[in-house]
Amino acid sequence: MAGTQGGTPGTRIHVVSDVHGNARDLARAGAGADALICLGDLVLFLDYADHSRGIFPDLFGTENADRIVELRTARRYEEAREFGNRLWAGVDRGSAIEKAIRKQYAEMFAAFPTPTYATYGNVDMPTLWSEYAGPGTTVLDGQRVEIGGWTFGFVGGGLRTPMRTPYEISDEEYAAKIEALGEVDVLCTHIPPEVPELVYDTVARRFERGSRALLDAIRKTRPRYSLFGHVHQPLVRRMRLGATECVNVGHFAGSGKPWVLEW
Repeated sequence: MAGTQGGTPGTRIHVVSDVHGNARDLARAGAGADALICLGDLVLFLDYADHSRGIFPDLFGTENADRIVELRTARRYEEAREFGNRLWAGVDRGSAIEKAIRKQYAEMFAAFPTPTYATYGNVDMPTLWSEYAGPGTTVLDGQRVEIGGWTFGFVGGGLRTPMRTPYEISDEEYAAKIEALGEVDVLCTHIPPEVPELVYDTVARRFERGSRALLDAIRKTRPRYSLFGHVHQPLVRRMRLGATECVNVGHFAGSGKPWVLEW
């Protein structure tokens, strides 16, 4: 098994992902832990469970949110894009979205306990994080950090999809970040490894994009854990790949509860 052996006994880490605007529960997520890890997607653009919540319905109303969710769920992405473009016509899209995201980030980052280790989700805007991350929050992407004697490696964002969310990068760029981590005890990413059971969303009824490079790294370097989010209602939340325990730490916006890692 890769990484540091042993570590500091009695260490407790809380892990969250897909916060999507849930600042109330985020403020309590680190209680009793030595550190909080956040695997991204702080922004709530559109809540697929409650179409009245998020940046999109705030701007265009719940009825229009109902329609765009209907089109996307049916995989009619081009129609959804055209529908969205008609709504955005005459609106300064960049300015409106950035203003709304800044409001959400101010609330989210203020809720982070000290210490927090965080990476980006695919709906996040990395360029803004440095403005809101306080001294107690360490932002990592393609980087490693030691917590309690274990080495944690972080890679944020997602891979390119028809959804065209803000932080999607190429497979090659993503693979390079995974490669740069080397051997770690815990691999922390926003998206899962490319395993059908881990990438299929049972409510959205579609396969999300997972990473083949991440899967290859798990098989090659054999970390203790691979932790991720992104898929809100996965077919399988947890499975073992060789020596590695792969865990979807959950849709924190819905559960309000962190996943606990102890050693």
